[in-house]
This record gives sequence, C-alpha cells and structure tokens, in this order.
Amino acid sequence: MNSDPIADYLTRVRNAIKANHRIVEIPSSNIKKEITKVLYDKGYIQNYKFEDSEVQGTIKIALKYNPSTKQSAIVKLERISKPGLRKYAGSEELPRVLNGLGVAIISTSKGVMTDKEARTQNIGGEVLCYVY
Repeated sequence: MNSDPIADYLTRVRNAIKANHRIVEIPSSNIKKEITKVLYDKGYIQNYKFEDSEVQGTIKIALKYNPSTKQSAIVKLERISKPGLRKYAGSEELPRVLNGLGVAIISTSKGVMTDKEARTQNIGGEVLCYVY
C-alpha cells in the first residue's frame, strides 16, 4: 500500500523520462486522472488513455520528446504538498513556477487546475506539484 499516490504517480513519470520510455502505465484514481488532463492541456505529455477495469484501472501516458534533441518536454516534476505537511495557498499567494514558464498544479474546490487558472478564478487550494 502506497501512502502517497500522487508522489508515486510523479515518480513513475520521472523514472520513465529518465529511462527514455515512450509510454508509462500508472494505477488510476480520480486525482491522477485530473493531473494527467492538466499535463496534457499544458503540452507536457503527448497523449493519455484511461483504461477502466472492474478493480482499479490504469492510466497510459504517452510522454512527449523533442524529435531532434530527444529531450523530454518535462524537465522537472516536484511534489510540494506531502501527506506529512500539506501546503495551501490563497488566491493572492499562489506560487509562480520559473517566473511563469512552469505550472503549479493546484487542487481547489472547483477541481484540479493550474496556478494561472486558479488566479483568474480568484480561488486558492492545495499546491500539489510543480512542473516545468
């Protein structure tokens, strides 16, 4: 049993990038599906597919690489709010990642979204991770 499923998700993606894998499979949950949708919308992953089964299901993520340099679109994935120490931010103090070049994924009352979307909707929430 994993105590932090979001950290496990980020670690699996990070390890797949380091091993230059094209596709990574991750056990599914609703929060992981929402994080995957945000990563796809912001162009960090090439595609994704939710495969539901009777028990849990999986998420298949096709990672994105630059065709000429073979560099991954994701340079760093960093978990911010951990089970032992949750990090919350109001709409005024939402973090800016790499001065706006990266995204912070925020879990709000209106769902999982980026820091920019949360700022425009003027809502805060739990800062899940940084991606750049």
